[in-house]
Amino acid sequence: MAEQKKFGRRRGGKGGSKGGMRFRPNKGLQPVSKKQEKEAADARAEALGIKSSEEPVFASEQRHKTEIERAENSAAGVEPPEKPEKPAGRGRGRGRGRGRGRGRGEQGEGGDKQESQAEEPKKKPEPKPKYKPVPCDELPQKGLVNKARAAAEKVISKVKNIIKPDTSVHKEVVINAESLETRVAVLEDGRLEDFTIERTGTERLVGSIYKGKIKNLEDGLKAAFVDIGFEKNAFLHYWDIVPSNLDSGVEVVERAPSKKRSKPKITQKDIPRLYPPGSEIYVQVTKGPIGTKGPRVTTHLALPGRYLVLLPNSDQSGVSRKIENSKERQRLKKIVRELSIPDGMGVIIRTVGEGLQKRFFIRDLALMLEEWKIISDKIARNPAPACVFHEPDLIERTVRDFLTEDVKRIVIDSKVDGERMHEMIGKISRRSVSKVKLYNDHHPIFDRFKIARQLENAFSRKVPLPSGGYLVIDETEALVSIDVNTGGHKGSKDQESTILNVNEEAVDEIARQLRLRNMGGLIVLDLIDMKSRRDQNAVYQRIRENLRKDKAKTHVLPISPLGLMEMTRQRHSESVREAVYDDCHYCKGRGKVRSPLTMSVEIQRKLSEILKKRKREQADFELRIVVNSRVLNRLRTEDEQLLIDMEKRYFGKLSFRADPDFHAEQFKIVNAANEKELASFNC
Repeated sequence: MAEQKKFGRRRGGKGGSKGGMRFRPNKGLQPVSKKQEKEAADARAEALGIKSSEEPVFASEQRHKTEIERAENSAAGVEPPEKPEKPAGRGRGRGRGRGRGRGRGEQGEGGDKQESQAEEPKKKPEPKPKYKPVPCDELPQKGLVNKARAAAEKVISKVKNIIKPDTSVHKEVVINAESLETRVAVLEDGRLEDFTIERTGTERLVGSIYKGKIKNLEDGLKAAFVDIGFEKNAFLHYWDIVPSNLDSGVEVVERAPSKKRSKPKITQKDIPRLYPPGSEIYVQVTKGPIGTKGPRVTTHLALPGRYLVLLPNSDQSGVSRKIENSKERQRLKKIVRELSIPDGMGVIIRTVGEGLQKRFFIRDLALMLEEWKIISDKIARNPAPACVFHEPDLIERTVRDFLTEDVKRIVIDSKVDGERMHEMIGKISRRSVSKVKLYNDHHPIFDRFKIARQLENAFSRKVPLPSGGYLVIDETEALVSIDVNTGGHKGSKDQESTILNVNEEAVDEIARQLRLRNMGGLIVLDLIDMKSRRDQNAVYQRIRENLRKDKAKTHVLPISPLGLMEMTRQRHSESVREAVYDDCHYCKGRGKVRSPLTMSVEIQRKLSEILKKRKREQADFELRIVVNSRVLNRLRTEDEQLLIDMEKRYFGKLSFRADPDFHAEQFKIVNAANEKELASFNC
């Protein structure tokens, strides 16, 4: 009993105790500092936006986001969401206490069952067998020199493995290129860690650059509407025209002042004069059209390369703050100052540039300047509206974003796309060309690498954990909720360590699921209650460490007194669920339909209304009711006597017929004498 009281069990379901204990902090709700509130508010606002690059570049969109979104909503005729009333603290705490008391798996349906288990002797974990990569063919090399180099690298690699076996994690990128879609999976020792999908016919709007024409200015909204060739004009806020400082996630590098005369500063008052209706402007899409809103654009252009981001319209430069080593940042700052950057332009060193030599950045800058020259020529040559730069497809973005030093190989099942990757990688790093492998087996590549099965498990609502627990993931309009359950977890007598173990496994899997499903916005994690502050902090630090792998910007708060962990994740694009699945046409996306009992009640209510209205002199009044077969079965069996009583009460006659084409929530009532439809219901 002592141990039972110590364990903060949630209230049981069928077999759990209703009086289960739960953790309540001694000092009540701890005050939150203004700094924490500001960080949380900024992160929430940022999570609701869509950006094309992995790391934010300009600060204006974040600083003036509320004002811009308010103007954008007004322009689209969308009412701003009402702020929900805050519930009273006392009522919330009491309600939460009851809600948190619900049963979880073994503890809910048989909490005593788990506690009665004898403590098992601890066994030493067996060492995992070394992962054996799936054998693949080498991509055919062109020219004798390339063939000789590839053969030499193969021999050298084998000799190195014999002398000093590679014990690091085997990270590989697997690409399935088909006619309708391309899928990219990142594996670490065979375990799926990242997944991206792109449909071939889908236009890559976010990140693309357009030459447009200003249609009209709305001074009340402080916005311009730009025709870029779409049905709806693009929304351009004044804050996205006025020059902006770099984002707080970028450390600014002071470069030598330009010899060119500096441009005069532009303010919002100057915009109507500088950009009157009819004037041409080139912009980059930051957010695709949603509902009644057109695409959102900005003049703050950013071209992401392999190691650098080129800023054609800004003379500011910087280094990503995600590079935490201060000495490394100082070294990279020095490299930025030594780069030959054209006047009026700037660059930002991306996180993947950490530890690289200067020559990599010189080569990357040259490639991006060449790309910008092509874009500039198109801007000068093409009349507005016109697209002057398309965001690269998934295969090219994979080379740009995933080909890091720790990637052992890239396996692709298309020879044509493989050769294209070979050529792209050759421009960036000749040493990495040999990493591209061709898959020629008759089995589908995702089946051979056991990715298909992992995807099935990953995208189900219920996700299992290694020790028997599981997660329940629900995506809603407002937020993503993730519930942690102990399930069939077999713990020892030390319940606190059991709960800590389940929560640690849960946050490991949650960080992975966020990447796989590409979920963004507000995310709430409902962890199992932990009494120890030390355990709570251990779980908090663990999820922060796991989120370092995520390219999207995240912000996570410590576990609240109610046992909830709140976090935000920046939206880059629609989630995999939105991209792959459509709402069910039968249930309209609800996941549920009305039961036969509910439909029977609706039908009887409508029949009573019609029979009451009819005139008494109509002796032979007959109604024919057409329903779904499942509903008819209910009417003929359990509700038969009720319908007979209704006929006697109102002196009418009722006949029923099933229509297999009718929806479960559909029925029709017809006057049998003249076939006139009297009532109908359709979901």
